[in-house]
Formats: sequence, structure tokens, C-alpha cells
Amino acid sequence: MGNWKQLSPSTLHRLDMGLAYGLTDVGTVREANQDNFFIAPDIGLVVVADGMGGHEAGEIASADAITLLHSFIEAARGNAPAAPDDATVPAFHASAFDPVQADPDATWTDATMRAMITLHDAVEFANERMYQTNRANHQPDGTGMGTTLTGMWQVAPDGPVFIFHVGDSRLYCFRQGRLTQLTRDQTLYQQALEAGMQEPLPARNLLLQALGPAHGIKPDLQTQAVAPGDVYLLCSDGLYGNSTPEAIAAILSRVRDDNLPACCAELVDMAKRDGSRDNITAVLVRCGD
Repeated sequence: MGNWKQLSPSTLHRLDMGLAYGLTDVGTVREANQDNFFIAPDIGLVVVADGMGGHEAGEIASADAITLLHSFIEAARGNAPAAPDDATVPAFHASAFDPVQADPDATWTDATMRAMITLHDAVEFANERMYQTNRANHQPDGTGMGTTLTGMWQVAPDGPVFIFHVGDSRLYCFRQGRLTQLTRDQTLYQQALEAGMQEPLPARNLLLQALGPAHGIKPDLQTQAVAPGDVYLLCSDGLYGNSTPEAIAAILSRVRDDNLPACCAELVDMAKRDGSRDNITAVLVRCGD
């Protein structure tokens, strides 16, 4: 398994918004797991990343992206001094974040705007660090290690969650019997579908952007009000790629506080049974009633 290390244990984590549990599996074909996930109850952060690249690069990329994002958010909140080699963390203000474009109706509060800017800059910071590593390893632009990054962050108890997304991992919400995909796959395939292109469509796994290979990145950012009984699923494409939304919804409909581990295992088994040939990661968050 190389240097791969699961960033958060597969145990129940209690967040302000509810209970969380994650499971990642190498799958039926791959020799290494390039997925990773992270649950930080103290700051309400839940993240999934799906790495890519040559020998061991994918597993390094997914872990690095999550670790860099987390360190930036901690530093921005004033909770953690930056490590000596991370001296740029608190002072990093790249923000190409455009509040007008992000919030055209000017409905966000100042606190919401600050959280969005922090998230945007945290993703940009992680990307910049990984890009510089690729450059130092003599990787041309567009190559080298890379990773998807999808997650949710609840800044204040009882407040909304802030969703950030790069690549084709997904975040779903199951609410009152209905499954909604909250993220949009940043792939050539999805772009072709939306453009109404006819077959043959591009391969499903060709990403429009990922953290690491390119200097600039534009994360998708949004807010979501959480409701009691909500179930959120963060997952890599190895989980949903061969399975139907109906099959995923059937499992999420059974999620309770006392069976999150069993439901995560069921989701992984579903993906394998449906023919997934990739690493498989599922993180469930169930909001308290």
C-alpha cells in the first residue's frame, strides 16, 4: 500500500450537526488506495479526496490536499499556529473569490461571506502548494499528482454548511425520502451531456480540473441549510460510477444513528457488486433529529 495512511479512523464521530462515519476500500482491481477522507468534529469539517498520478502520487495528493486545507482553515480560525514550513498559511490571501458573482442577490451575511472566502482561499492554498511540488518534481503543467476535493464545513452550530468541490467526487443529500446531488461533476463527460452532445461521449473520468496539476483553480462553493434527519453522503466516483441513484437512495433511506457503519459497508458492497473497478470511499453524516 506504499505510504498510504487513512487520515481519519473508521469510527463514529460526533459533530455539531450530527454523527459521521467514513469507510474507504481499495476495491476489487486496484493495488493501492488513492482515496482518502477526513472528519474533524472540532471544526465541523468533512472531506473526501480521490487522488491520481503515477507511482504513489495519487495517495500522496489526496492526503496532502486534505491536510493543507485543514491547516489553512485552522490557521484562519486562529486555532493553530502554522508549522515553521507552513509560515505562509495565515498570510495567504490569494482571493480571486468574487463575492458579486458568488452572491448575485447579496443575500449572504458578512459571516457567510468570510467563511466562503476562507474556504476558497484554503482550496487555492492547497492547490498552489501541490502545484509547486509538481513543479519541483519537474512535472509540466497539466501533469503530475492531482486530486479531487469535495467537502462540507459547518462554521457555527445550527448554522448552514459550506460546500466546496473540485473534480468528480460527489456530495448527496437525502432528505424526506428524496436524493439530491448537491455537486456537479467537473468532467468532460458532464460538460458534453449538458451541451447535448451525441454519442460517442468522452470518457467519464476526464476531469476539467483537479488540485495540483495547474496553477489556477476555481472551486465550486455553495451553502446548504441542514435539517433534522438529513443524511449526507460524500463519496468518490468509485462508489457511484456503476450504481444507480435509486440504489444509493435505498441504502440512505435506512440510515439511523445506530447503523452508520453498516450502511457505509453496504454502500461499498453495492459499488463492488455493480462492477466498480476503482477505489471506493463513502462518508455518511446524519443530522440529529
